[in-house]
Amino acid sequence: MSTTMPTDETQGPSEDTRSDESPDTTHALTRRGLLARTGATLATGALLMHGRAAQAQASVPGAKGPREGSAADTGGKVARQSHLPPGKAGRDYRPVVVPNGAKLPWKVVDGVKVFHMVAEEVEHEFAPGLKATCWGYNGHVHGPTIEVVEGDRVRFYVTNRLPAATTVHWHGILLPSGMDGVGGLNQKAIAPGETYRYEFTVRQSGTGMYHSHHDEMTQMALGMVGLFIIHPRKPVGPRIDRDFAIMLHEWRIDPGTRRPDPNEMTDFNVLTMNAKAFPGTEPLVVRKGERVRIRFGNLSAMDHHPIHLHGFQFLITETDGGRIPDSAQWPETTVLVPTGSTRTIEFVADEPGDWAMHCHMTHHVMNQMGHDLPNMVGVKPDGLDAKVRPLLPGYMTMGQTGMGDMAGMHHMPMPANSIPMVGGKGPYDDITMGGMFTILKVRDRLDGEADPGWYTPPPGTQAQLAQEDELRRDGIDV
Repeated sequence: MSTTMPTDETQGPSEDTRSDESPDTTHALTRRGLLARTGATLATGALLMHGRAAQAQASVPGAKGPREGSAADTGGKVARQSHLPPGKAGRDYRPVVVPNGAKLPWKVVDGVKVFHMVAEEVEHEFAPGLKATCWGYNGHVHGPTIEVVEGDRVRFYVTNRLPAATTVHWHGILLPSGMDGVGGLNQKAIAPGETYRYEFTVRQSGTGMYHSHHDEMTQMALGMVGLFIIHPRKPVGPRIDRDFAIMLHEWRIDPGTRRPDPNEMTDFNVLTMNAKAFPGTEPLVVRKGERVRIRFGNLSAMDHHPIHLHGFQFLITETDGGRIPDSAQWPETTVLVPTGSTRTIEFVADEPGDWAMHCHMTHHVMNQMGHDLPNMVGVKPDGLDAKVRPLLPGYMTMGQTGMGDMAGMHHMPMPANSIPMVGGKGPYDDITMGGMFTILKVRDRLDGEADPGWYTPPPGTQAQLAQEDELRRDGIDV
């Protein structure tokens, strides 16, 4: 991690390298002086960096010594399991919003939050026209988001309705080893038809995840993942008005098939946010001036995702290791979310508009793109279509000017269970994006939480076709 350190105003003035004996060299900088000055500067910078890094590290539980309440801290066999009264939405936290997603319901039994998770096959729609038989939880892909509060005691019953054994691993969650959910290591796998119980006290806050940890290559590739949100018992940082949670994932679903291919290692062709590919993604809707938090989790099989938000700068405030100390947070416009990790960003939505948010790996904003196609860019068909159509009615050469024309394919017949590589309807043209793409919609006023429709820029604030008198005025020769 690289951060720009503010100037340390406690430093004294720079060393004066002028010589009283050589007045003519008063303003000269010798090699020796340069080395001395550079060495002092580097040393001072290193001390500053070390001091700030140590300060940040000291605030990370377990970095300098045993975590409070851990087995080593208490001298017990496992971490302290005492708990606080169940946290309540509205009183202890502002609930997260899960676009296109669901939350796992719970009830309180004797002061414990009780959840029931059902692992099962799920018929899931990734985008209009693309469905697949996946594996998920409680009828959802991805699994419903779990939302708890630091200090809660939680109990999860997991019922297996799959044809294969499974487990649940609580990714990044601090708990006793026997509750960690790695099949064969921490527990026996949950056989079809069985129900297992997991129970622990939540001893942290931040954004975690959960997923199968038995034959995980297959089961995670089929959709058995979800987010695990833990609100702090005492909120930290500025008050958040909108708190969004998004799981990033990748799939291989060939046109005409009905099930993701878990054996794929490199050539994923459906990239999703909360298991939806654009144009199936719901927008993130906020009011101008609100402070926004977006939590990203990535349980893709192989790929990291640099998520870029247009129109704003933000602070990266959390990793899956917890909240980053204020002194160590840094500004970005793109956040890299490594596979197996979570990242959280915060910003003030101070500019109204429709703002794109997407993975900046360009093939990750395509749908079912075939990577075995020849490069057609620059090809001149010169009547080829007319010659081929007697053999292949409806034949049309495509790709010679790029992939932008593919956006219009949603008006054309498509292979079974497939969608165009790019394209969703926009207010002016087709939006030539797909996959891991959504829209942040910031408005002066909102009527409820529903999609407010497309933004209309005020006069003079939108790119327009240049007029001839404008071109002449500014000396532009086209």
